[in-house]
Amino acid sequence: MTDTRPIHSVVLVKQVPDTHNITGEVMTKDGTMNRGALPAIFNPEDLNALEMALEIKGRHGGTVTVITMGPPKAANILRESLFRGADKVVLLTDRKFAGADTLATSVVLQLAVQKLGQFDLVLCGRQAIDGDTAQVGPQTAEKLGIPQITYAESVIDIADGKITAQRALDSGSEIVRCTLPCLLTVVGSANTPRPASVRRQMERKLSAAPGEYAALRAKWPEFETDEAVDAFLAKHDLKIPVWTAEEIGATEGTIGLAGSPTQVHKINFVVLESTESKTISPTPEAIAAMVAELVHEYIVG
Repeated sequence: MTDTRPIHSVVLVKQVPDTHNITGEVMTKDGTMNRGALPAIFNPEDLNALEMALEIKGRHGGTVTVITMGPPKAANILRESLFRGADKVVLLTDRKFAGADTLATSVVLQLAVQKLGQFDLVLCGRQAIDGDTAQVGPQTAEKLGIPQITYAESVIDIADGKITAQRALDSGSEIVRCTLPCLLTVVGSANTPRPASVRRQMERKLSAAPGEYAALRAKWPEFETDEAVDAFLAKHDLKIPVWTAEEIGATEGTIGLAGSPTQVHKINFVVLESTESKTISPTPEAIAAMVAELVHEYIVG
């Protein structure tokens, strides 16, 4: 029998550069990415995780809280989360978080989830498109001391304090069950994320985090000071909460660059250039000859 009690979900999201549009102009001479040259977007699989949390809320009731770690401009994806149906959001921003690898990031996320209090599910995308490590979700689960279901494609049932989910694997799929609370990493095939609600966009048009007050004042001259902006946002429940390292109880040395054991040894800037081309006739004989040549040259096996 499906649980009738409300399910409280926390969704971990990330603002990432749109790596689908990388060109030579985006890459710097030392082979690193100029993130400022790319538009910032909502990490795609994190949108699937948010949609899964919203679907669970629709079936069971409860709340959906979205957390992101990043600079003040990362508040953009928190607003988008609110427009899509999230109940609460939290921005984790602090210069002390800068330079974090996956391990240091998971420390910050663990502390933030614990600061929220009681929760039933933590959801996040399988991986971020700017790193492709798929490590943050599992590391956060480990630090929280809760079980995890990776590659989650659907939630079949939540009953008797347990969740039953289907995992998407290369060889097919499998159905697993574990106790709550637990963490799910969600794959892109899980669902089709809903669009933003026009009504919610209108209601939360002025939502902002403290780091965005200057831009808001420039856009709305009637706000003469940051204090006036803050008072207005607080009165209308439009203020995006910001938590710093101190507010989540993070220990220096475990976060940011200092807490990141991963070091980049070398970066190669790879440029693919065409040195020779050959036209192949669209006939079975010509294609067979091309394949035989590629096998002979050990280009394909």
